[in-house]
Amino acid sequence: MAKVEIRKRADPIFSMEARMTGKVKSRRIETGCLAFGSSWISLFARALIILTCALSLVGCDGGQTSAAKVDQIQSIPTASRKADLLQQLERKFENPQAHYELGKLYQAEGLLPKAEYHYNVAMTFDPVLVEAQAAMVKLFLDSGDAAKGKTYADVYINQVSGSAVQSLRLAMAFQEVQLDEYALACYQQALNLAPNSARVNKQMGYYYLSKGDKVRAKEYLVRSFQLDPNQPEVAGELGRLGVEVRIPQRTETSGTQGEKPSAQPGAEEKTYKVQTRGGLIQVEPVRTKKVEKK
Repeated sequence: MAKVEIRKRADPIFSMEARMTGKVKSRRIETGCLAFGSSWISLFARALIILTCALSLVGCDGGQTSAAKVDQIQSIPTASRKADLLQQLERKFENPQAHYELGKLYQAEGLLPKAEYHYNVAMTFDPVLVEAQAAMVKLFLDSGDAAKGKTYADVYINQVSGSAVQSLRLAMAFQEVQLDEYALACYQQALNLAPNSARVNKQMGYYYLSKGDKVRAKEYLVRSFQLDPNQPEVAGELGRLGVEVRIPQRTETSGTQGEKPSAQPGAEEKTYKVQTRGGLIQVEPVRTKKVEKK
């Protein structure tokens, strides 16, 4: 069998470079250069992947980090306020308002014994500080001692049983801390003491309005407006409830304060309907009636 000799064909470009330089470049070196370039690209790709993963991990923990930062930011005003109140007490320990506010901060932090102490001190220097009284009742209820909370609430309500004004203040304080049962008891006590008080009827109406009871709210707000027509805020609420409001013509009078001015003979008495349009309260005339001479 005849042998076939295979000769490697020289690369013309390689042979040309060899002739020009007198040196032969190793293909292995050239290949090595290419391998180095590929390794550099691979290294860059790996670094990019690692960086992407790191950013992903940061993104996953971002919510928790943001929440922690928010809590930290919110705690700064509280700590600052607490330090300010403590400084006020160093200057004047007999400061009931500072003790009360400090008690609220401690109660919000769950430090109930400290809160109770400052509420007690506040009421020692101001026995009629109804905000501290309501906060004290709330403290006992939150701690699970409902019996003690009820006992204290009954004591505070009985203390103001002879004053409609103080009963009203205590009712509003109970409502502020969302103790509706005691708030309503105080409102009712104030109403029993002063049934013809425009302010008491107004607050009673606002209470029911906050509870979504528009029927009862309307009843007390109408009564309040009848007792004192010079209440734009009550007129606005009645307008939103669809109630027609009669606004008598104002006349100069030298009567006793609190008495309604009587309309002069021949004067026009107008009936208006208060409506809310575009966020604004508008008063529109419904009919006009002349006051007859007596």
